[in-house]
Amino acid sequence: MMSNDVKDKFRELQRFITSALETWDGEAVFTEDEWDRKEGGGGFTCTIANGRIIEKGGVAFSAVEGEVTKMMKDQLKLDGERFFATGVSIVLHPKHPRHPIIHMNIRYFEMDSKTYWFGGGIDLTPHYIVDKLATSFHHQLKRICDGYNPNYYDSFKAWADDYFFLPHRDETRGVGGIFFDNLTENDLISKEQILSMCLELGTAFPTIYMSQVDGFKVSEYTPQEKHWQNIRRSRYVEFNLLHDRGTKFGIYSNGRTESILLSMPPTAEWLYNYIPSNNSEEELTLSKLKKGINYL
Repeated sequence: MMSNDVKDKFRELQRFITSALETWDGEAVFTEDEWDRKEGGGGFTCTIANGRIIEKGGVAFSAVEGEVTKMMKDQLKLDGERFFATGVSIVLHPKHPRHPIIHMNIRYFEMDSKTYWFGGGIDLTPHYIVDKLATSFHHQLKRICDGYNPNYYDSFKAWADDYFFLPHRDETRGVGGIFFDNLTENDLISKEQILSMCLELGTAFPTIYMSQVDGFKVSEYTPQEKHWQNIRRSRYVEFNLLHDRGTKFGIYSNGRTESILLSMPPTAEWLYNYIPSNNSEEELTLSKLKKGINYL
């Protein structure tokens, strides 16, 4: 399996996801922006805004290659002279505070030494945590993982708890999900099976998110709910700018800034030392932003 095969399948997956989300939202359409990277490669960034459900969203595909610069070696600890990387990254910010933010990323990385690895993950960030929806989300991820290795879900779930974590806040980003990196073939799984798992996760993405929204009816949101949504969005910004590896790789590899930062929410608020009211839904959500919660 060559890098071009992975690239073509990831590009096809991007088209599938945008089509499914566009049809479901029903009020907004994706616009596609093609871009080139002068050092090698490029991508297609698809964005959507002001829809029935989605206030701002992006489904980005990239396939870039080139020299491993000194900055990349120093910051990303890469060992080699040239690299190839391709992936699909998705972030959806909903209009309604009772609907969750969702993120997914799958990626393939190859060095000139022919070493390679896959990585990826999907996590859910509710502004208000609803246990039954978190449970449904994790069951869907476990079903996919179990099709490849019965140990993957537990391993990848713990990895997500550690990765999607804001140490400076001592909070998880949301209710977690799964995360994996540096995954290569071994005695239990082939390179083709790893790619299949990534593609199955991507193909399931629209259904996973639709079930979160369609399975939970909401009324018109209040100013307090919108205020809380913007505070939680600020935490999302903090994670992506301070800790996210994909953001760092994009910046240090001289990627396209607009595409790298499409994950940013349309609005956010930072209030000094904001503390939710006692026994409020906001306080309850904060109490659940902990590692190791079993939602199954």
